[in-house]
Amino acid sequence: MSLMDILAIIIPSALFFSAPLIFTALGGVFSERSGIVNIGLEGLMVVGAFTGIVFNLTFADRLGELTPWLSVLAVMIIGALFSLIHAVASITFRADQVVSGVAINFLALGGALFLVKKIYGKGQTDQISSDAVFNKIDVKFLSDIPIIGPLLFSNAYVTSYIAILVAIISWYVIYKTPFGLRLRSVGEHPLAADTMGINVSRMRYIAVMISGALGGIGGSIYALIISRDFSHATISGQGFMALAAMIFGKWHPIGALGAALFFGLAQSLSFTGQMIPGLRDLPTVYLLIAPYVLTILALTGFIGRADAPKASGTPYIKGKR
Repeated sequence: MSLMDILAIIIPSALFFSAPLIFTALGGVFSERSGIVNIGLEGLMVVGAFTGIVFNLTFADRLGELTPWLSVLAVMIIGALFSLIHAVASITFRADQVVSGVAINFLALGGALFLVKKIYGKGQTDQISSDAVFNKIDVKFLSDIPIIGPLLFSNAYVTSYIAILVAIISWYVIYKTPFGLRLRSVGEHPLAADTMGINVSRMRYIAVMISGALGGIGGSIYALIISRDFSHATISGQGFMALAAMIFGKWHPIGALGAALFFGLAQSLSFTGQMIPGLRDLPTVYLLIAPYVLTILALTGFIGRADAPKASGTPYIKGKR
């Protein structure tokens, strides 16, 4: 097997596995840039996966090829609404943000499994139809570029390209717009922002809801493309990988994008490793645990050097430092 053959296996797979992490990590960036720690990214992905699968099973017969796109829209709404639980607890009632995020994770999984049992009478949903999911595409013109085209723009899911585009848009919004300036100001020095007439609580609510929408999208595209059903194991650690990608990326959209691509590569190897010379001889369990080991190693060696927004995790009481 040539080097090009190996890259043709690894790169599209890495892009695909990275997409859910990119969306979710970007959601974490918005939340934490506003000063709200969001440990609940795993729970937001669970809600997104559950909503996406149930919407698909319910409406695929009537909506056809539009089903996955409309399911993402539904997931954004449900994810944003679900994240309000964390927002109310953290912003309005000034609860410990870490505890609130952990509660979101437990509530999401427990609530989703309860609803699955009530709706389908078993521990997991039915499989969604292969006719109502995102399909692989070749990007016109770009896929014809020698060497790069077949690797980056052929046989890949459209969600991977959308995730990268959303990362670029997020960078522009956070660093090049008045909204982004206000968002960063309430995360760095909320009292100063309040003095300038910025509604700190409203900005933080908006940021947490954006994180809910993006986290939901991450969970839904993972479920719609990979598992194609929902159970207790559909989302198993991907939210925490996204959280690690956000920290590894220094709470920056482009940094989070790069870190998510790295973790996505590690995840893809657990599936494609058996086709790659040199890796196929390794015990399967090593490939399966590789993404989590790399996540721990990356954070162990990097987290001490990354500085979170100054007011991150600190409740704001109007008029008090």
